Amino acid sequence: MKQLAQNLRTGETLLLNVPVPLARKGCVLIKTRKSLISAGTERMLIGFSKANFLLKARQHPDKFRLLIDKVRTDGFWKTTQSVLRRLDQLLPLGYCNLGEIEAIGEDVEGFTIGDRVVSNGPHAEMICVPVNLVAKVPPDVPDEEAVFAVLGAVGLHGVRLLAPALGERVVVVGLGLIGLMVVDILRAQGCEVMGIEPDEDRRRIAREKGVVAVNLSRSTGGWNSKQFGEMDGVIITASSKSGDVISMASAICRKKAKIVLVGDVPLHLNRADFYHKELTFQVSCSYGPGRYDHAYEERGIDYPQGYVRWTANRNFLEVLRLIGNGSLNVKPLISNIIPLENYLCIYQKNIRSLGVLIDYNGESKADETAIRNPDNVFAVQKVVAAIIGAGNFACMTLLPCLRGKCIKYIASLGGSRAAELAVKYGIPFVTTDYREILADDEVNLVIIATRHDEHVSIAIDAIRADKHVFVEKPLSIDARGIESVKSALQNAPGPVSLAVGFNRRYAPHITRLRQLLDGGPMNVVITVNAGSILANDWLRDSARGGGRLVGEACHFIDLVAWIAQSRITEVCTNALTVQGCMSTENASVLLRLANGSAGAVHYFSNGHSSYPKERIEVHSLGRTVVVDDYKVVRGYGFEGFRETKRDAGKGHQEQFDKLFECIATGKEPIMPLEDVWNSSQATLAARDSMWTGGWVKVP
Repeated sequence: MKQLAQNLRTGETLLLNVPVPLARKGCVLIKTRKSLISAGTERMLIGFSKANFLLKARQHPDKFRLLIDKVRTDGFWKTTQSVLRRLDQLLPLGYCNLGEIEAIGEDVEGFTIGDRVVSNGPHAEMICVPVNLVAKVPPDVPDEEAVFAVLGAVGLHGVRLLAPALGERVVVVGLGLIGLMVVDILRAQGCEVMGIEPDEDRRRIAREKGVVAVNLSRSTGGWNSKQFGEMDGVIITASSKSGDVISMASAICRKKAKIVLVGDVPLHLNRADFYHKELTFQVSCSYGPGRYDHAYEERGIDYPQGYVRWTANRNFLEVLRLIGNGSLNVKPLISNIIPLENYLCIYQKNIRSLGVLIDYNGESKADETAIRNPDNVFAVQKVVAAIIGAGNFACMTLLPCLRGKCIKYIASLGGSRAAELAVKYGIPFVTTDYREILADDEVNLVIIATRHDEHVSIAIDAIRADKHVFVEKPLSIDARGIESVKSALQNAPGPVSLAVGFNRRYAPHITRLRQLLDGGPMNVVITVNAGSILANDWLRDSARGGGRLVGEACHFIDLVAWIAQSRITEVCTNALTVQGCMSTENASVLLRLANGSAGAVHYFSNGHSSYPKERIEVHSLGRTVVVDDYKVVRGYGFEGFRETKRDAGKGHQEQFDKLFECIATGKEPIMPLEDVWNSSQATLAARDSMWTGGWVKVP
C-alpha cells in the first residue's frame, strides 16, 4: 500500500510502499477513501524539515541546550551522528482520515465490517486505529464533509475550554480550517463572533458565515474598542511566529475574560497584560480528554460519561452531528480534491488553498502484510536473520551493528518504519505480521527488539518455530514470563539457543577488566547516571516497559555477575522516597554472590546530564580497576598497567559478532542459559525487594 511521509533531515516528502498493518487487539483496520490535509501542522513539519541544521536548532532552543550538554559529555562527532540519525527518519503525515472498516481486532465492540468511519489515521491507503479514536459517520454526511470531523474536534475542544455563555462576544484569531469551524460552533452556541485574519479569501468566507472579520495587520488604528467593544473571550487558532498575538488577544479582552490557545504561537506572556484585567489563559490539547492517554487510546478504556462528558471520541461524534444538521458548514472550506498519486503538488506553496482533500483509489487489500523490495539482493548464508521491531533501538543501535550480516526480514506493527529501514539497510522483505518470518524455513535467527511486554510471547513463538532467538533486554517483565520461556525451550522441536541483550558484558573495556582481575571474591560498584525521561514514557509503565529498574538496570545487575564470575544469590534494594512514594528509577541495589563477592548498582535519574553515564569500580586483593563510560580503563596496584584511553563502546557490536559466529559454527551459545535465568530473576527480585525492604533470595 501507499503512505505519505516526511524526512525530517532532508525535507523530502515521499510516497512510500509499505505493508498493510494487521488489525491489532482493540483496533480496527480501515481502508481509506478520503483524508484531509491539516495545513498548519503538516506545512509546519515540512518547513522544519527543509530548514538547515542551525535553523532547526533555533526553532527548538530547549532541545538545543540539551544538545550542547551532550556535546560536552559525548563529544562533537558522536553527538552529531546521533542527531543526524534521529533526524534521518520518516514521519507519517496526516491525522484526518475517512474510510470503511476492513477488519476488526480482538475485544472490539460496536463496529462491523463495512462501517464508514472517521479516525486520526495518517495519509495511507490502509490504517490500523484504536477504537476510541474511531467514530461512525452518519448516513446523511458525505465523505467530503465527514473527513473534517477530527480537525473540527480540535476546535470544538477549544470552545469547550472557553465555555462561552449564550450572547457572549468572542474573537477567533486565525481563520484557517480550525478557525472557520470554530466560528460556526460558537454561532451555534448563540455567541456573537468576530474574526481576525490577514488573508482576504478567508475573511470573505467568514463574512459569508455572518461574522465581522478584520485584518489588524493592515489597520491603521488597530483594534477599535469603541467600534467593536471589549470581548468576553478569545480563541487563538492561528499558527504564527509572532510573539505579539497573545498580547493583542489580551488587549481586546474585557476584565476577567478568558483566552484559549488552540493554534501554535510563541508563549511570550506579559504579566502586565494579564494582571490588571485578571485574565485567564489556557492551552488546548488536541481533540479533548483521552488524547495521549495510553489507557484510553491503546487499551480502549473509556472515561465514564458521568465524570468526563466530552472525550476525544465523543467530540468526533458531536462534530459529525453538527455537520449533519447544518450547524457546521464545511463545504466552503473545500478547495481541492487531489489523487494520492499527485502528492507532490499537495504541499506546494504556490497553491492557495484552504481545505485540500486526498482521494484514494481503494486498490490495497487487507492481506498485503508483506512486501519485497526488488532493489535489495538476497543470498542465503549460514545465518539468516530477521528483525522484529523497528523502534529507536533498532534504528539507532541494532541495525548499524548488523551491517554486512544476512538480514532477510524486518517487521513492525505499522509497517512504515520497517519499510524505511529496509530501504536504508538493504533488507529485502518487510512485514507487519511476524508469523510470516516464523514460517520461512530459510530464517534461522530471530532478533526481537519490540516493546518489553511483547518479548516473551514472540520469543516463545520463535522457539516453537525452531529458530534461534536473540531478545533485547529484559527477557521478561515478570517471573511468569521467564518460566514460560523456560518451558518453551525444554519442549523446543530442535537445538535452538536463546540470548538476551546484556551487551555490557561484551564491551572491550569489560573484557580488559576481567583479564586484569583473575577471579576471587571482589566488590563491584556500578553507578549509572541514567537521566530523566518523560513522565508518560512507556518504559515507566510497569505493564508495558516493566519500569526502569527492570527495563534498564538489568544491564548492570547482569554485569556484576559477569565481572565477579559468580551467580547472584540474594538481592536488596533501597529506593529514594519522594513525598511518601518510592522512586523506581532512583535506587541502590545490593547483591550477594555465591563466591562471596558483593555488588552494588546505583541507578539514578536525578543527576546532572554532564556527569558521565556509567562508572564501574572493582576492588579485589589490594587492586582496583575503574572503567569510566567505556572510554577509559584505569588500574591501581597492577604491575605494568595504569591506563587505557579509547572509546570502545558498550559491547553491542561485539555481542552480535559473537552471536552470528556461534550460530554459524554450531558452537555453544554466547550466553549460558544459567546466566540468562540468573540475571533476569535477580532483576525481578531487585524490584520485589524494594517493597519488602529486606533481602530476597534469587531462585
